[in-house]
Amino acid sequence: MYFRKIKHRREEVFLSEPIDCDAEGNSLTIEDIYSSDINVEQSAELKINSEKLYRFISEELDGREREIICKRYGVADKNGKVIKPMTQREIAKQMGISRSYISRIEKKALEKLRTRFDEQQ
Repeated sequence: MYFRKIKHRREEVFLSEPIDCDAEGNSLTIEDIYSSDINVEQSAELKINSEKLYRFISEELDGREREIICKRYGVADKNGKVIKPMTQREIAKQMGISRSYISRIEKKALEKLRTRFDEQQ
């Protein structure tokens, strides 16, 4: 009876099942071969938070704040084009305003985004 019961399990392979031995006599498992440093949970959370960030940038920030945040941190613009992150000085020169004004706008925009993220939590 027992052998009939486990007959369907003959084809199953377990990740922790030893398949060979290494040079030092330690058992080698499938898990050792296919192990990965990627944390799926963290990757999924990062993707979800990134999507939220893009949505919050478009919903919460006005045009100037959005432009500064996108240029400052290299966030993709409306067209999906990713730009290289720029310094406050470079953005100020490009927009024709002072670096300190860029800093104030950036700080205000980041606070808006932080508040929105806190509301979602």
